Amino acid sequence: MKTDKKLADIENIKDIIPDELPVVALRDTVIFPNTMYPILVGREGSVQAINTALADEKMVLLVAQKEINEENPDAAGLYKTGTVAYITQAMRLPNSLIKVLVNGLLPADIEDISYENTASLGNPTGIDGKPETSFWMRARVKVRETKKVRKNSKLSALIRKCHEKFERYVLVNQDLPEEVLTSFSDDENPEQTLYLIASYLELDIHEKQKLLEAATLEMQFKKLLTFLTRELELVMVSSEINEKVQDEIQETQRKFFIQEQIKALQDELDEGDYGDPDLIRLKEQVTAANMPEDVLAKANEELERLKKTPQMSPEYGVARNYLDWLVALPWDTFSEDNLDILKVEEILNQDHFGLEKAKDRILEHIAVLNLVKSMKGQILCFVGPPGVGKTSMGKSIANALGRKMVRISLGGVSDEAEIRGHRRTYIGSMPGRIIQGIRKAGTVNPVIVLDEIDKVGHDFRGDPSSAILEVLDPEQNNTFNDHYLDVDYDLSKVLFVATANVASSIQPALLDRMEVINLPGYLEHEKLEIAKRHLIPKKLQAHGLPESGIKFKDDAILYIVRKYTSEAGVRALEQQIAAVCRKLARQFVTAQKKEEADGKKKRKKTFRKTVNEKTVRELLGVEKHRDRDPQRLDKLGSVSGLAWTSTGGAILQIDVAVMKGKSNFRLTGKLGDVMKESAQAALTYLRANAKKYGIDDGYFENHELHIHIPEGAIPKDGPSAGMAMCLAMLSLLTENPTRHDVAMTGEMTLRGEVLAIGGLNEKLLAAQRHSIKKVLIPAENMPDMEEIPAKVKEGLEIVSVSTIDEAVEHVFRSQAKKAKGKKKS
Repeated sequence: MKTDKKLADIENIKDIIPDELPVVALRDTVIFPNTMYPILVGREGSVQAINTALADEKMVLLVAQKEINEENPDAAGLYKTGTVAYITQAMRLPNSLIKVLVNGLLPADIEDISYENTASLGNPTGIDGKPETSFWMRARVKVRETKKVRKNSKLSALIRKCHEKFERYVLVNQDLPEEVLTSFSDDENPEQTLYLIASYLELDIHEKQKLLEAATLEMQFKKLLTFLTRELELVMVSSEINEKVQDEIQETQRKFFIQEQIKALQDELDEGDYGDPDLIRLKEQVTAANMPEDVLAKANEELERLKKTPQMSPEYGVARNYLDWLVALPWDTFSEDNLDILKVEEILNQDHFGLEKAKDRILEHIAVLNLVKSMKGQILCFVGPPGVGKTSMGKSIANALGRKMVRISLGGVSDEAEIRGHRRTYIGSMPGRIIQGIRKAGTVNPVIVLDEIDKVGHDFRGDPSSAILEVLDPEQNNTFNDHYLDVDYDLSKVLFVATANVASSIQPALLDRMEVINLPGYLEHEKLEIAKRHLIPKKLQAHGLPESGIKFKDDAILYIVRKYTSEAGVRALEQQIAAVCRKLARQFVTAQKKEEADGKKKRKKTFRKTVNEKTVRELLGVEKHRDRDPQRLDKLGSVSGLAWTSTGGAILQIDVAVMKGKSNFRLTGKLGDVMKESAQAALTYLRANAKKYGIDDGYFENHELHIHIPEGAIPKDGPSAGMAMCLAMLSLLTENPTRHDVAMTGEMTLRGEVLAIGGLNEKLLAAQRHSIKKVLIPAENMPDMEEIPAKVKEGLEIVSVSTIDEAVEHVFRSQAKKAKGKKKS
């Protein structure tokens, strides 16, 4: 550091440079003045020269050798001009190497070279004046003087041009940082600027040597400008090539072009082959699917389009998914029907008790199939309250016929595309539920259960009921066209079984295409048999109880039916039996744990229990359904009407009250529009026939009538309560009590005529459950009595009436008293 400070303080460095300096030959570089450069010295002569310099003034002459591969060059193998350098640092490394940091001072010309032996300082000159192989060189030099140069216009232009070129060179060359440009802000020393710029250029040894040997500064800048222009062009061309290559590598369509070339070559060779093994397998699946001719043509067309579509394209996934659906659908796969009518009847009887109409219809279908190969119009609709076995009957039909069964729930479906499918133009499109069910079944003749068909909705997305028309129409469904597949599919081999709670909620056009089979509900004896044959064994097994150890007595089952359920089906009965089984299981496990706690040895024993009426009362608690009128007394203004709801038949207790006031009419009990109109019609009939029944003409002007049907939270509607409401008002107005054991159903006109109603079977069942003795029905419904089972009519006196006057004779025990209006007058 001390020597460096002395060099910086010396105005003319030439004065301290010795006349003779040790020579270090450089293989592949040229050291310029005013630059710092590290060199690695390993040759024996160069190491001796460095050691000599370190012992003296630490100055050496750095000269480039003409031939890079020459190991020990002599004076003839060196250039005549080199650079005097000062050794700033020297570090000795293993294997006799020395790492030296030199500071270039001034250029110098060699005047004479002498050789020194590396072993001694004697003259190593051998024969013919040539040096020995082990030598180092010492040169007498002439150092060039550093003079202050006066800048002329030409030199200034050269310097400015070199500055501009070098700035562009640094900006274009990514290997050089932009901080390099900060070293060239000072133009006071152009010679230093020259050598610094030259040190950053990628020049070969001969070009650097020419720059060093140039006689004047102007000639040096000319050469430097030439080299700068050439290197700048090379860097710009290299940068442009790199950008093009980078853009080509990042080109997203590279694979697309390759695939297009491959396909073009395949078409040119006319091979018709599929390069992708996945497409080859798909082609084989299309061929093996046994599709109809039009569908096969469509599939091959899509396959050809898929072959020409790149896999990265969105269209590829759409087309591939479409072909997968075509291949997965069954086109000629059939389930062989079980046509043994006796075996089918046995299976149906095992699965279900009762439901004779449904069973007869299936057996008729089997009989026809024994005579013909195929039959259209196999569309059934089971209508009945919840829990009567509509869906399970569909499963039993599939089991009896030996067909696959698919259940499609239509409750709440409001989008037409759920039935007909979405078109392939939509993202995430799929076939409709019908085609999905066919694929799931895997055969062209499954049993498809359309559950809750009466609860299909509709909104702005379309009307699914209208879409189902094509599915269930025997004349159309053999060419059912799903929007996604866009090809015809034959649904005529499918046995459709629809289920509904109320037939009136089904669209009329859709209802017309189905064969409706009513499942009204079960009588007490039927529920008893169902519980003994199906429900109790099923629940005992589900709760881990031994069937042989638990015995349900008939009176216990009937007690559950009467006091803990009120339904047409057996779903609530199944729930109550499950509750009994749970409590029995708890008793059994609790008894076992107590024995273990008492230290008794645990032994395996069968749990035995007989369930009677008393046991049911203890296990299930308070009765849920009690008789509303324990006294069973005749009352004024109170009539039992019969209604048909979605849960089966029910008793409507119609109560009427009268009070003083202006002419007014109140209706409560959450009545529907139809029932409200029936009440208005009944009141109008009574006012029009007031004299016939002994009612004063002005009575209605001074009194208010209020009709109420209890259980107001339950919606009630339907055209079957007109006669009951009329007789309830007539009872109150004439002060004649109605018989408590009489129930009635029927709509009425303004002339007092009684019209026909529906749901007669369900209403008679409700009358039986509530111990009604006499039932009044419209005369027009008498032909329907032939289809009512004898068990339903058992214990009931069924009377047909055509007018209100005929009904009066059966509702009141005695002749009507004087009317209130007459009494008051």
